[in-house]
Amino acid sequence: MKARLRPDLAVIADSVTPGASLLDVGCGDGALMAALRDEKGCDARGMELDPANVAACVAKGLSVIQGDADKDLAFYPDKSVDYAILSQTLQTTMRPDKVLEELLRIGAKAFVSFPNFAHWRGRLSLLWNGRMPVTRLLPVPWYETPNIHHLTINDFRALLSERAITVDGQWFLSGGSRCSASAANFRAEHAVFLLSRG
Repeated sequence: MKARLRPDLAVIADSVTPGASLLDVGCGDGALMAALRDEKGCDARGMELDPANVAACVAKGLSVIQGDADKDLAFYPDKSVDYAILSQTLQTTMRPDKVLEELLRIGAKAFVSFPNFAHWRGRLSLLWNGRMPVTRLLPVPWYETPNIHHLTINDFRALLSERAITVDGQWFLSGGSRCSASAANFRAEHAVFLLSRG
């Protein structure tokens, strides 16, 4: 039976090569890792900061360690996995640029997904209310959010260009469905990128 995954995780799961090795950084409860292990025969390992999520992963028979993406990725060897994955975590890290560099050092390719803070609903909320938006996808006020860096699709593309990082694939999501790349910075709620070093 195929697992039901969050839309960005489903995009990643559909794109991973069967039998691949991967490190899921900020793996949460391990839903993506379990799906890739069970449905594609992947060698899936994870790192997660929250001890309750680590326990949930271990209960599913997943190989997960407790760790912090900002500090602990340095312990992984170069090109030790086919894919390094960071889903909905980049904006919560202290130095997203350094975490991105570590992902591309550890994995031959890296998947990165994040919420697009330039989505039209957020812009409209800020325009009309003059306050940081609270939406279905960002349901907590600014002072409770785990998000440290509010990035947009255009911000991320600029970072990739500055660092000469190659985009091997990109997907844009709105309301759980895919939308076109046309005006994605305005229309997409989430983005998923597959990256490599030329």
